[in-house]
Amino acid sequence: MQLRYVRAVAVCLLLIAGQVSAADLSPQGSQDAVAALKNYLLTDSDSRQAIDKQPFATVPLTKADAEIARQLLWEDHVKQIRQSRAGEIRDRRLRDGQLEMPFFYEVFGDKPRTGRSLFISMHGGGNAPKQLNDQQWENQKHLYRPAEGVYLAPRAPTNTWNLWHEPHIDRLFARLIEDLIVFEDVDPNRVYIMGYSAGGDGVYQLAPRMADRLAAASMMAGHPNDASPLGLRNIGFAIHVGTLDGGYSRNKVAGEWGKKLDDLQKADPDGYVHLVKLQAGKPHWMDREDAEAVPWMAQFTRNPLPGRIVWKQSSTTHARFYWLAVGPDERKAGAEIIASYTGQKITVEAKDVPRLLVRLNDRMMDLDKPISVMAGSQVVFSGAVTRSIGTVARTLAERGDPAAVFSAEMEIRISPAR
Repeated sequence: MQLRYVRAVAVCLLLIAGQVSAADLSPQGSQDAVAALKNYLLTDSDSRQAIDKQPFATVPLTKADAEIARQLLWEDHVKQIRQSRAGEIRDRRLRDGQLEMPFFYEVFGDKPRTGRSLFISMHGGGNAPKQLNDQQWENQKHLYRPAEGVYLAPRAPTNTWNLWHEPHIDRLFARLIEDLIVFEDVDPNRVYIMGYSAGGDGVYQLAPRMADRLAAASMMAGHPNDASPLGLRNIGFAIHVGTLDGGYSRNKVAGEWGKKLDDLQKADPDGYVHLVKLQAGKPHWMDREDAEAVPWMAQFTRNPLPGRIVWKQSSTTHARFYWLAVGPDERKAGAEIIASYTGQKITVEAKDVPRLLVRLNDRMMDLDKPISVMAGSQVVFSGAVTRSIGTVARTLAERGDPAAVFSAEMEIRISPAR
């Protein structure tokens, strides 16, 4: 997993909300901005102008006021979701353009203090008649039973061979998670995906590219196709395949992925926790031996702000991964970033990423103290950053995830190493 280092152009590093020093931060101005936000949120949502156009959106905030702003905006988000999306939860049906994704769910166990777990379980089938995929969905509805949590089985919107890893699945699952956080009090740090056969294909593909939304994932009897395991660095990942499951060489490929994960973990011992289990004597159907994956996943809790990130874009690209983001022009299949932070220092290595957004909050480091950013051997930034309501609002609106909200943002422009 070697990356060529990059040379970043320091003069092109910009702070989205403007760079200020600690001396420039006005506690009174920060309080006034929060007061203006409160008044803004009292207005009817249909009549509000865009929050990023409001004068208070760029005012530098104190640490305490940034947290107040986050709480206010989260409460408003919950209110808006309850008003606008109640129908799709009631009808158990999401839409993405002309596509529809029905879903079934059942709730198990007592709700923990931090909220319920969510297990999204994908059925098999694939390039087959609708009736067969419907039957596979019916089977998936009751295939597994967690001790606690929301067990949710969606019906794929299509009947194609890649029914669980087409680009619309990422969007639909993102919306599904946002909805269940609000309507079923799901803990965003305890979301899991799993799938059987074609659903397992989906896990291989979706888990690396949606890892920042997940605590763990389990793949049953599937094939990875062109998926890469690099993005799995910060989640638990299990593979269950029967030793006799030779279709598409699933058993052989499972062993190969196990070796890849072993090598990744050896090179990075704090990441890539995994379990690969070839079920002895089992063909494609494993007689529910794979159900052990459910309690195995439940051991994991997501860290939404990991100190090290490995982000490799797949053919379905994403705009954001943990505390990093890219613009539309930088969303390129195969692009790769390794980024880490410790104390007040951030380091970045990148391939095929000319511009990068770095998001920060006070859980990561002390935003009242200077921060340095290095790209390769170059110090590209050293100074203060600005917390703002605009950044809080934007990063919350992107995800509907209260644990993954940021108050400061910086942009780094990168030129390739010569």
